[in-house]
Amino acid sequence: MTRNIKILFVIFILGFTYSCAKKNTPENLVKLERKKDKELLDVMDSLKTIQPRTFYSKIATKYKDTTQSIGFKTSMRMVQDSAMNFIITYLGIAVANSVITNDTLTVVNKKDKCFIIQDLKYIKENFGVDFTFTNLEELFLGRPLDYDPEVKYFQINDNFNYIISSHRKRAAKKIDKKDLEEIVIKYYLRDDLKGIKRTIVESPSDSTTINIYYKEHQLVDNYLVPKEVYVTISGPNNNIVLELNYEKVAINEEQTLFLVIPEGYEACKD
Repeated sequence: MTRNIKILFVIFILGFTYSCAKKNTPENLVKLERKKDKELLDVMDSLKTIQPRTFYSKIATKYKDTTQSIGFKTSMRMVQDSAMNFIITYLGIAVANSVITNDTLTVVNKKDKCFIIQDLKYIKENFGVDFTFTNLEELFLGRPLDYDPEVKYFQINDNFNYIISSHRKRAAKKIDKKDLEEIVIKYYLRDDLKGIKRTIVESPSDSTTINIYYKEHQLVDNYLVPKEVYVTISGPNNNIVLELNYEKVAINEEQTLFLVIPEGYEACKD
């Protein structure tokens, strides 16, 4: 793909693999009532299971890094545990169409008239993160990212936040950068315990931190879904801020995922 088309696709679907700077987001700090570990873990277990059968949204997206700032829109369609479809529009023109399934990534680059068909290893090989199809669903629906009810988690004591972590506070600080498989994930629950407010993923091996902040939610057909999301990733090589605004959300309505590789298109070159 050309640089611009690849940037648009990567930003929206795979952009969380880049390194970028944290963004300070204003929050009203209110001292919270203490909760037992089990109560918060029960909430996490419940949030893990909540998922609509289908999901649709128009998402207005703003992207900024150290060299550029752009805006575009994406039509996103999901079918639970099956496939998701992204049609990316830049300046009113459809520039890319993609479908991701449990084992395959397909991208049609309309500008350069080429396509990519790869297994999901392509994500890790090209963008450095081992995201599964389920992880992508969790990310865009505001569910607990990579949370496993069978794994032991810990509450981090904080007067102003309900925090569940994959590691105890002291253990997280002691992780050696040579522990390449060690990832620290912290989940910040909403004050009303109805959803995820923030997810922070720390990778000591490459000094990268991903910060997903669900600034605002919306209730659609009894599902609490994202409305305004900020994604920042801090690392040694780049500074990126991604803002997503969900519009025209539809849940559990019939969705048609559409992708055709036109005749004459060839495989995209790197």
